[in-house]
Amino acid sequence: MHQVDQFLAAYGYFALFGLLMLGIVGPLIPDETILVLAGIAIHRGQMHPVAALCVATAGSLCGITLSYLLGRTGVVYALHKFPFLDRHVASHLPEAHKWFDRFGKWTLFFGYFIAGVRHFTALVAGTSGLDPKTFAMYAYPGGCIWVACFLAMGYYLGEEWQSLAHNLDTAAIVVAAAVAIAAAAWWLWKRRHIN
Repeated sequence: MHQVDQFLAAYGYFALFGLLMLGIVGPLIPDETILVLAGIAIHRGQMHPVAALCVATAGSLCGITLSYLLGRTGVVYALHKFPFLDRHVASHLPEAHKWFDRFGKWTLFFGYFIAGVRHFTALVAGTSGLDPKTFAMYAYPGGCIWVACFLAMGYYLGEEWQSLAHNLDTAAIVVAAAVAIAAAAWWLWKRRHIN
């Protein structure tokens, strides 16, 4: 996180745009952290709020559009040819297809807020043949709201964000463990009653 903060401080809006564009295309860059750090930079007076909002929105929308185009042109299937990309990107596509089939176009809107899902919803939308106008109608407003929320979080929490993020990480682990235990218990109960 410190490196991302230094990169943002050194390259400013250019870094904000580039990191968010690349972050949407692939899951290797922590998008929320970038936005929160940009919000903290706004709080410190290092970035202008309107410029940061516009640049961050442009970066995230360019990234998701690029993902959609990769899916639409079939380039995504080439990911299976490269072990690193297959392991980190292509292996998650079947799960994203299930999400898209189940929740439809709204996955594009709300997918931004679900880590791991936003990276693949546009690829899946492209591979499923969703027309560009419908894609833009659902994906772009979701991206604008997502960017504004996390910039605002960084701005209003300021330097306290790091301690809060640590607490949120701990809470997320506890909640994930509870959900996993509940799912396992439900599966065992269901299996016992079927047999």
